[in-house]
Amino acid sequence: MRTSSQHGRWAQKEPAHERSSESDPAQRRGRSLRTCGNSGRTSAPERHPSPVVRTFFDEPTFTATHIVHDPATKAAAIVDSVMDFDEAAGRTSFESADRIIDYVKAEGLTVEWLLETHAHADHLSAAPYLQQKLGGALAIGEDIRSVQEVFGKIFNEGTEFARDGSQFDRLFADGDKFSLGGIPAIALHVPGHTPADMAYVIGDAAFIGDTLFMPDYGTARADFPGGDAHRLFRSIHRLLELPDETRLFLCHDYKAPNRDEFAWETTVRAERSSNVHVHEGVDEDAFVAMRTARDATLDMPRLILPSVQVNMRGGHLPEPESNGTRYLKLPLNLL
Repeated sequence: MRTSSQHGRWAQKEPAHERSSESDPAQRRGRSLRTCGNSGRTSAPERHPSPVVRTFFDEPTFTATHIVHDPATKAAAIVDSVMDFDEAAGRTSFESADRIIDYVKAEGLTVEWLLETHAHADHLSAAPYLQQKLGGALAIGEDIRSVQEVFGKIFNEGTEFARDGSQFDRLFADGDKFSLGGIPAIALHVPGHTPADMAYVIGDAAFIGDTLFMPDYGTARADFPGGDAHRLFRSIHRLLELPDETRLFLCHDYKAPNRDEFAWETTVRAERSSNVHVHEGVDEDAFVAMRTARDATLDMPRLILPSVQVNMRGGHLPEPESNGTRYLKLPLNLL
């Protein structure tokens, strides 16, 4: 797992091992954050404080875990953590999570939140392990319940599997406000990749899960159960209404052609002007046609079956069976 405290724009070629996300608050573009849906909530001061962000990148799953904290209070959140999983041996471990624990303790941080942007299909969450070691409330969007319903049927889970989101401490609705220390934050529902995706805007930093990738790579797929390319386009454009200088922290990177380093931080301005899938001038119909055709060429993620079984449970493994062993199911010829 690589670590970074990355700052800078996506086109800059700073050393991958040490980029700084720390910056002084700057005057942001005077565009307010709007919410949609039924919440009727609004956000947003025009001037946003800057949290510190440190990123740990897991190359086996191409996943970026972000530790974000308020420098004044040391209150922290961990976004999209990774449990190590050897699928061939069926073994789980926590070396990657332990590096995060070491960093949190070395910096004297207090973990208030363990934030999941969605029920991931490409890695297993380490949130329960981190919660046991560091504390904090485990949170996800309230539409995780629809994911639990769909995949509860796919995996033929019995009535003992709760489909009400009770595996999590907090289910965010669209527009729900919270805080990280003294920094205001808001949860935004950004469906499309899955029906339950959330983005978390904390000060001048937004953690956007699987919506946008780096501008030279494009956007997330929308062909999973409950996914919808039309909704993804609208969610992306909602994010692009954030102030231009908002730092966007991504969940994954796969190295675009002609790029040699992994990257996971960009800005609204960079995405709006140069994202290869949704730059200014690309309309919804064109995007949906591109996304649908591209998705038809993609294989299922290597870890989708174990990942979703664990992540729909809030990162908990299935309960042991009568012999004391835990099992993951492998539905055949279904997906």
